[in-house]
Amino acid sequence: MENENTKQNISEESQYIEFKEGIFGFEEEKKFLPVMLEDGSDAVLYLQSVANRDLSFIVMNPFMLKEDYNPVLSKEDYNMLGTSDEKDLSYYVFCVIANAAEESTVNLKCPIVVNHVTRQARQVILNSEEYGFRHLLKEFEKEEA
Repeated sequence: MENENTKQNISEESQYIEFKEGIFGFEEEKKFLPVMLEDGSDAVLYLQSVANRDLSFIVMNPFMLKEDYNPVLSKEDYNMLGTSDEKDLSYYVFCVIANAAEESTVNLKCPIVVNHVTRQARQVILNSEEYGFRHLLKEFEKEEA
C-alpha cells in the first residue's frame, strides 16, 4: 500500500528530466528535477541533481529575455531528443549569478533543450555567431517608456 511519501516520490520522479550525455562539465550527472522559483512560471528555475543534492543550476527561459531568440538544432539533436516536432521542446539557458547583479550572465550559445513529452534533455552548442557564452543580464533590461 502506498503512503504519502511514496506518492510524493512517484510524483516527483515523473518530473525528472534525463540527460543521456550529462551536462558539459558534469557528464556523470544524468537526472535532474526542475523546480520553478515562482509557481506557474518557467522564467527562472533551478535544476536540482537527483544523485547529488549539493548540485543545482539556475536556468532561465531565454525567450523571456530575448523574444527573438532563435535556436536552430541539428538533425542529431532532434534524434537524441526523440522528436522532430519543435512544439515538444522547451529551451533554457544557464545563468551565472555574480555578487553584483549587473555582472550576472546567461549562456545563450549552449542552451539545454527539454522534450517535455519524453522528459529527455540535451545541452547543445548552437552554430550561430549571434549568441555567446556570456551575455550580461542587463543587456536584456526593457527600456522604460
